[in-house]
Amino acid sequence: MTQTLTHSYTPRGVLKDLFSCRAGEVLVAGPAGTGKSMACLQKLHMAALVNPGMRGLIVRKTLASLGSTALVTWRTRVVAEALASGMVQFYGGSPQESPQYRYANGSVIVVGGMDKAIRIMSSEYDLVYVQEATELLEDDWESLTTRLRHGKMTFQQLMADCNPAQPTHWLKARGDKGVTTVLESRHEDNPTLYADDGSLTDVGASYIGKLDALTGVRYLRLRKGVWAAADGMVFEEYDPFVHLVDRFRIPDDWTRWWTVDFGYVHPFVAQQWAEDPDGRLYLYREIYRTKRTVDQHCVDLLSFGDTKEMRKVNPPPTRRDYKYTGEKKYAWQGRLWNEPKPRAIICDHDAEGRAVLERELGMSTVAAKKTVTDGIQAVQARLRPAGDGKPRIFIMRDAVAQVDEELADAKKPTCTADSMLSYVWDTGIGKRPKELPLKIDDDGADCVRYIVAHLDLKSRARIRWL
Repeated sequence: MTQTLTHSYTPRGVLKDLFSCRAGEVLVAGPAGTGKSMACLQKLHMAALVNPGMRGLIVRKTLASLGSTALVTWRTRVVAEALASGMVQFYGGSPQESPQYRYANGSVIVVGGMDKAIRIMSSEYDLVYVQEATELLEDDWESLTTRLRHGKMTFQQLMADCNPAQPTHWLKARGDKGVTTVLESRHEDNPTLYADDGSLTDVGASYIGKLDALTGVRYLRLRKGVWAAADGMVFEEYDPFVHLVDRFRIPDDWTRWWTVDFGYVHPFVAQQWAEDPDGRLYLYREIYRTKRTVDQHCVDLLSFGDTKEMRKVNPPPTRRDYKYTGEKKYAWQGRLWNEPKPRAIICDHDAEGRAVLERELGMSTVAAKKTVTDGIQAVQARLRPAGDGKPRIFIMRDAVAQVDEELADAKKPTCTADSMLSYVWDTGIGKRPKELPLKIDDDGADCVRYIVAHLDLKSRARIRWL
């Protein structure tokens, strides 16, 4: 007996055009909340249903970032009925195969990240969907095109979505040259936000209101869909394609530093840094969250080094590795230190926050050097290439431990990499240009300034004239 399932989705505007597009490369670009990801996922699901044996791929720069974004929409709004009926089954993966969704008709949708590219690049596909494609390097993109040769569909396609980035981005350049077909989506394309008669829904009124409250480059990109450069960026030297790096195993002999910027309504930021023998800094893990108390954050800080994922990257030492001499090798509350303790915990000047931090971590803290102008200049110097052509500060792409959904919904920075792009000069009326940064969305960037100032701005001798 043939099983019948009902699944309803009606695309609008350019999202409808996406379904008939057969171009080798197609990008749906537009402001936040236009339904780009939903349309791409629906097309992928439909292709798997009507083309038995096809192979598709859902991919982002890092596999971890898919878990709270595209895969939530995929499971709850795209394949929910098929999963419930058994028509589609999830396979969690193995050393030989990536996680994937297997269809009763033999089709497969693989899930992967370019940070673990070897697992997904060893296969062939008919249709590849890249979420937030501006995160990729052009080399990543071109590598994916070489995998489009499975031949179970009448066309093979690299399909992607993104919010606009800087106007010089390589993805926009491909569109301008006609190499990639670009479909520009608008909020009116999303039926959740706009009714058929063009009026805002209740959900739409709330969501658009949040976007209208944005300012500067974030307003232009996320509300208007403009490929805009940040106006008055403090760290103009910061380039995601240079300073963002993939995760790698950090040697145990690299010095560790922690920096903390306290907050509750504003994000609490705790960054964990590793310094290599040449003095370069790598932000390898961070907390960037709101609405939690300091003692709650401390539980996360103490447990980070002992998580299952980090054990894969930095295998825990054995008792023999310690060369045990009776020295205490356990963190506060009995936790085993799976990585070196920080040489210093550099904190914002919040006396109460520091007291709680010291009590919960069982370690002392030091006050950050908070002078702004020289701190900014020190960070700018590290961002610029050194004598060997490389900068002296980097951020790992998957550094943030958990994305704060409230910040994401409000379209605010959810990690330090975002904060570096949002850190702009206060050029308000009555102020001299480039005098001080605007105190908005600066939490992660402030922490970067703390660590660099601590290491690079040495105290000057005090001279007293008699």
